[in-house]
Amino acid sequence: MSTDTSLPIRTVTDPDIKATYAVDQSVGATAPSQFEVVRARDLEDVVEVLRWAHETRTPVVPQGARSSLTGSSVAIEAGVVLNTEGLDAISTVDPLEALAVVGPGVITKDLKDAAAAAGLFYPPDPASSAFCTIGGNVATNAGGLCCVKYGVTADYVRALQVVLPGGEVIRTGHRTAKGVAGLDLTGLFVGSEGTLGVITEVTTRLVPAPDPALTVLATFGSLEAAGRAIVALRLERHLPSLVELLDRAAVAAVQSLADYGFPQDCEAVLLVQSDRPGHTADDVQRYAAVLAEAGAVDVAVADDAAEADLLLAGRRALSPALEAKGPRYLEDVCVPVGRLTELIRSGQEVAARHGLEIVMAGHAGDGNLHPSIFFDADDASSRARAHQAFTEIITAALRLGGTITGEHGIGTLKAPWLAEELGERELERQRAVKALFDPRGILNPGRVYWS
Repeated sequence: MSTDTSLPIRTVTDPDIKATYAVDQSVGATAPSQFEVVRARDLEDVVEVLRWAHETRTPVVPQGARSSLTGSSVAIEAGVVLNTEGLDAISTVDPLEALAVVGPGVITKDLKDAAAAAGLFYPPDPASSAFCTIGGNVATNAGGLCCVKYGVTADYVRALQVVLPGGEVIRTGHRTAKGVAGLDLTGLFVGSEGTLGVITEVTTRLVPAPDPALTVLATFGSLEAAGRAIVALRLERHLPSLVELLDRAAVAAVQSLADYGFPQDCEAVLLVQSDRPGHTADDVQRYAAVLAEAGAVDVAVADDAAEADLLLAGRRALSPALEAKGPRYLEDVCVPVGRLTELIRSGQEVAARHGLEIVMAGHAGDGNLHPSIFFDADDASSRARAHQAFTEIITAALRLGGTITGEHGIGTLKAPWLAEELGERELERQRAVKALFDPRGILNPGRVYWS
């Protein structure tokens, strides 16, 4: 930021408060020495910042709750962090049209609660839903535990209000149930990680509320049997609403936190749920039979919602259990469901080759795993081996016909591998699209489109 130019809007001046906006939750994130923070209070604040930044060619980092795991919301040297948490109004929940209109700063859980109060359901359910924001979910096309049945954020975004560099406000999409006028610019902005514009309003699709879910927990003596079970579940006429997998290392991590009843000698645990109205009890009995036929060693079925929550408690404890173990690279790769166990085997081989602990767990129902690669932060060699392992797991996912990210996005952490998945010519086309919306390259420079 040049010394003869200052932001024409109030910035955060307290250094301690300012520091909290410098980094996100990505491994190795560090604060720059010089940056400004604007906490937007309304649409006009966003317009003013982007008008000024475009004129002065100042980098802008659009930011929500800073829960990104890939570095997409870390402050940039001599840039401006534009935080939109303050745009947190839920202005509409419409049961007839089955939609909600919300600000980007609305906490995901708050939207889910508001929909539930109207007898409706907002399905996307990231693990961070208690504190992540809708704007961030849209920016990364977030998913979560229930994607196998309900899909990801993109499946629930009908329309957006976006501010472009220079301050122009545009609207994309529609509030009607159908609409095919023009190109799908809404879909273009979903998952763009703040590189095209700043989202200031989101119109989401809602669906009828499901029944309280019931849970099945199954343990397996081999990954192959678990893989057979996952494939069989995916072929069911009535899909489960959740299919989660924990490998042996994940089970050990959870059990080290507290006793969640997992046997320490199993190779994999599958957690499966149904929330189909009027049929949850029938479904979980059917899933239990499928799991047993695939080779499950033990199967437990919940009879009511309280038991269902108890069976799922170990999965919900996984994140704090892994955080307690120390520094880690948290992967996010997705492969075809039929090749999921091959990915897990690859991760285990990588761990053995580099002398590292790698936990392989995640959303088995859609082939999206989140391998955790642990390292000693005080040991440069350990960190280097972990980074190499990170690379090898990405490579394995691509070799298996998968993608380098299923729901966390690219940010800075995965930008070096984007061309490997897309190809250079496709990457250049995407850079050209970015240049159309952001000709001076001020929005999140250096993120996603590595250069």
